[in-house]
Parts: sequence; C-alpha cells; structure tokens
Amino acid sequence: MNLQALIETAHAMVAAGKGLLAMDESNGTCNLRFAAVGIPETLEMRRDWRALLLTAPGLRECISGVILYDETIRQAGSDGTPFLQVARDAGLLVGIKVDTGARDLAGRPQEKVTEGLDGLRERLKDYAAMGARFAKWRSVIVMDGSHLPTVACTSANAHALARYAALCQEAGLVPIVESDVLMAGTHTLARCQDVTGAALRQVFEQLVRQGVVLEAMVLKPNMVIEGLDCMARSTAQEVAHATLQCLLRAVPAAVPGVLFLSGGQSGELASSRLNAMHQGQARPWSLSFSFARALQQPALAIWAGDSANRLAAQAALMHRARCNSAAMRGAYDDAMETL
Repeated sequence: MNLQALIETAHAMVAAGKGLLAMDESNGTCNLRFAAVGIPETLEMRRDWRALLLTAPGLRECISGVILYDETIRQAGSDGTPFLQVARDAGLLVGIKVDTGARDLAGRPQEKVTEGLDGLRERLKDYAAMGARFAKWRSVIVMDGSHLPTVACTSANAHALARYAALCQEAGLVPIVESDVLMAGTHTLARCQDVTGAALRQVFEQLVRQGVVLEAMVLKPNMVIEGLDCMARSTAQEVAHATLQCLLRAVPAAVPGVLFLSGGQSGELASSRLNAMHQGQARPWSLSFSFARALQQPALAIWAGDSANRLAAQAALMHRARCNSAAMRGAYDDAMETL
C-alpha cells in the first residue's frame, strides 16, 4: 500500500468545485431506468448511454471521477476505445462498485445487509491492475417507526464496510464508504438525524478496528432528510443544519471529504440542499457530491436512446454538474434552472 498515493487520490476525488458522477448502476437497475423512458434494454444501448456520459464536453470542469459497474469498466465505445481510456483521456479518476448488492439480513427480512466480501481481495487486485483508483461499497439502512433499524442491521453493515475498506487500501484503492439511510417512510428530520448519526458512529468504530487509514478514504452518506411520506417538510437550510450537525458529531476530521448521495432527490433539490451546506458553517472536511439519478435523469429523458439527441442530453448533464459545482461554492440559485 502506497499510503501517500492513496491520500492524494482521496483529496483529488473531493477537489474544490468537483464531485463524482455515479454511473455504477447494475444492469438490472439501468434496464429499469431505460424501460421508464422507452429505451431498449440491451447491452448496446447501455454502452451507448455510458459513452454519452463519459464524453460530455467539459465534464472534468465539475467532475473529478466516475464510478463504474463491472460491465462498464470492461466495455469499449463504438470506435473500440476502452471506457477506462476514455475516462483517463478526459482527465477523470476511475472508480468501481465492488459490492454484490443488499440481501435480506438473516432472521430479519425487513432489513438488508450488503454482500460481496467473498473473493473481494482478488477482484480488487484485478480492478487496480486495470487502472481503477478507488472503489465503492453501499450499505442500506431502512427506517420504520421507532423499531428499525436494529443494532443487528447497522452493526453488520458497519463491519462489512470496514472489512471492504481495509481490503481496498491493501490493494491500493481509495474506499468510498457509503452508508445510505433510505428516504422511504414517515420519519421526521430529527429521527433521520438520530439514525444516521448512530449508523455513522458504528461505521467509524469498525473502520478504526479494522485499521483503515481515515486520511485515505472518502465517506458517502445520505443527507439528513425527513421521510418521503412525512407531513412536515423541511427547508434546504433545515436539512443543511441537521446534516452538518450530524456529521460534526460522528465523522472524524481526518476524513478528507464527504460525498453526498442523492438518494432519489430531484436534481434541483439536491443542488439546493448542497448549496445551503456551503453557506457559513465551518467544517473540517470537503463537502461534495456523488450523484447518479440527480445528475443523469434529465439527460436520460432527453436522449431516450436516439443518437440525434446526444448533444442535448450532454448539455443537460453538464447543466446539472455545473449547478452542483456552484452549490459547492454556495453560489447555486434557482435562477440557474431557467438559464
């Protein structure tokens, strides 16, 4: 492990004004999103879509790196250029999703634990040899009233995240540690803050136990947001305050950066809330974004599988990327959406 190289990569991932483009959807998830807008669910269409994203003009202005899926990291564009090379030529760091998905926790079918540790050491070595610089593993935490999540669920996921992160650093990859408290439910903002904070404290306890170097990792949490079915709706400023308070209580200052997931938020809401976090309150880590749908969805709807719409779709992608870059300076404004 070249620790200095890992630390430099972690800082490059959260460089000022830049975030990550998450395009690591499984084939099944990608196909579902295609079906929703009438795109044929084929390997060729997935390749063309990912090529469109990777070749968006000016992407490196707002995006430091891309998270790929196993299919994508092995694919090439229609001209035969491997996507890994396309990304590197565009000045982007390449990352790879390495978990194999969330499964029912034994004896607790309402809760999930993420799997994929078997054979992970060998897979990480292969990805590093291919040119990946970082990896991602996502845990999923479900809330339900005052009963879920259980300690069994949060501790199992924290332990898996820590073992994954240690293996990443051993292989020379920066681990993105993703702890995702889902938005589904009726929970309040305060309840989300409590659950998110408790989950993160368990994650960092396990990371330290497994010997993970905090300076050479990046955290990817949910924003603290009330449930989708909660009647009381929070402002962007309230979400920002609750999220920062939660992180300041749970995340060590040694961590270089926090990359928020969008978690089903619209692009506009995600940008607005990220913007509010950059207005005044001091924080020890960089706050950035690692969005999938909140970056991709407008472009996907415009493209709709038609090559004639390629440039317009790329323009929509870059618009959302620039909105989020502005949010990292506290300079995002609703007026940007009408330009």
